[in-house]
Amino acid sequence: MVNRTPPLTVEELQALVHGGEIDTVVLAFPDMQGRLQGKRFAASFFLDEVLHHGTEGCNYLLAVDADMNTVDGYEMSSWDRGYGDFAMHPDFSTLRRIPWHEGTAMLVADLAWSDGSPVVAAPRQILRRQLDRLAEHGYTAHVGTELEFIVFKDSYEDAWNRGYRDLTPANQYNIDYSVLGTGRIEPLLRRIRNEMAGAGLVVESAKGECNLGQHEIAFRYDEALVTCDQHAVYKTGAKEIAAQEGVSLTFMAKFNEREGNSCHIHLSLQDADGRSVMPGDHHGMSAVMRHFLAGQLAALRDFSLLYAPHVNSYKRFQPGSFAPTAVAWGHDNRTCALRVVGHGPSTRFENRLPGGDVNPHLAVAGMVAAGLHGIENGLELPDACPGNAYTAGHEQVPTTLREAAELWENSPIAKAAFGDEVVQHYRNMARVELAAFDAAVTDWERYRSFERM
Repeated sequence: MVNRTPPLTVEELQALVHGGEIDTVVLAFPDMQGRLQGKRFAASFFLDEVLHHGTEGCNYLLAVDADMNTVDGYEMSSWDRGYGDFAMHPDFSTLRRIPWHEGTAMLVADLAWSDGSPVVAAPRQILRRQLDRLAEHGYTAHVGTELEFIVFKDSYEDAWNRGYRDLTPANQYNIDYSVLGTGRIEPLLRRIRNEMAGAGLVVESAKGECNLGQHEIAFRYDEALVTCDQHAVYKTGAKEIAAQEGVSLTFMAKFNEREGNSCHIHLSLQDADGRSVMPGDHHGMSAVMRHFLAGQLAALRDFSLLYAPHVNSYKRFQPGSFAPTAVAWGHDNRTCALRVVGHGPSTRFENRLPGGDVNPHLAVAGMVAAGLHGIENGLELPDACPGNAYTAGHEQVPTTLREAAELWENSPIAKAAFGDEVVQHYRNMARVELAAFDAAVTDWERYRSFERM
C-alpha cells in the first residue's frame, strides 16, 4: 500500500539537506495559464539565502502569451516599465518532496512587489482574495478537481517534430471504465499515482475515458487553495513522468474531434466548526447552497473566461458530448453545466464547464465569487433541469473565446468581485490569444483551399 507522504516542515528539509537526501529545491508559482514557473536552487543556497528572504522573478511572467512572447496591453509589466522583478515568497505549508526528481523538494510561492504589496493579478492572490471574502461570511471552501488527459506512445520531442500529427494513442478504442484498457498503460498510471502520493496528494483512483488513450486520475478533495496548488503540481509532474517514460500526454481541452479533456470541479462549503453547510430540507439543499448555486448560474456566462480561457477551450462545448452547452443545473444530471451530487455531509455541486487546460486557481476563484454574489444578493435558485439540458431551451454558454472575453470585460459581477485591474489583465490575456489565433493559418484552411479554391 502506498501512503500519502505528509508535507515537509522546514526543520525536516534542513535535516534532509544536511544528510544529503535533498540537494535541489524548486520554488515556483502558477502563471496565468496555470503552469508552474520558477527556479531550481541548490538546496544549501536555498536554506542560507532564499528560505527567509525569498527570491525574485521577472514580472513579465504574468504578462506574456503561451509561447512566452512579450506582448503589449498589460498595465503591470511592459517595455515602458522596464520589465522589472517581483518577489517570490515561499509558502512553507506547500513544502513537499518531488519523487519523480531525485533529491528534490518543492514549494509554491506567493508574489509581491518590492514594497511588500501583493501582486493583485497573480492567480494565487486572486484565489486568496475570494477565500478571504468567503471567510468573512464564516465559510471555507473544499474543492476537488477531476482532470482528464490523453496519453500517446510518442515522446514529446517526436510529437513536436511531427507537428502533433499522426500520433499513436495509448489505447485504440473507447476504454471508459475498462479495466483492460487501463491495464494497457498501468505502469505509467501506477507510477503517476504512487509518486503523487509521495508528493503529498491523496490518490483515489484511475479510470479510462472515452477518447482514444484518454484517462483520469482522481485525488481526494481538500481546502480550496491546497487543491489548486496540488492540481498544478500534479499537472506538471504527470507531464514530467510521462517524458521520463518516453511517452507524452496532453491536458488540452480538445485535441481532436472526439471527446475533449474535462476538468470537473466539485465544491462544498463548511462552517467554522468544520460542518458542511450544503445539505438541507429543500430537495436536500440548504438555503446557503441554493443561494450559492443561484450565483453560479447568474455569473456562469460572465465568468466563462475563467473556466475556458483559450480558443481551443470552446471546441469542447458540443451537444451530446458530456461537455455542457446550457446554463442549467440538475440533480446528478451530466447534461447540465452545474450538477448537484452527494447526500448529507457530502452534498456538493460540480462545475462541468472547465476543461483540462483550466487554471484551477482562477476557476475556483470564479466559483467562490459567483457563490458570494448569490449569497450576498439572496438570489433564488430556479427549478432544476430534469431531462436533457442540451435540448431544453436554456440560455447557452459562450461558444467562442471572443464572446466570453466581452462578457467578462463588461460584467458588473466580475468588476465588483475582482476589481478593474484583474478584469483588464485577463481581458488582455484573451485579446492576445485571439490576435495570435486570428493571424494563424491552419491545416484546415490548407486542406480546404490549396487546390480547390
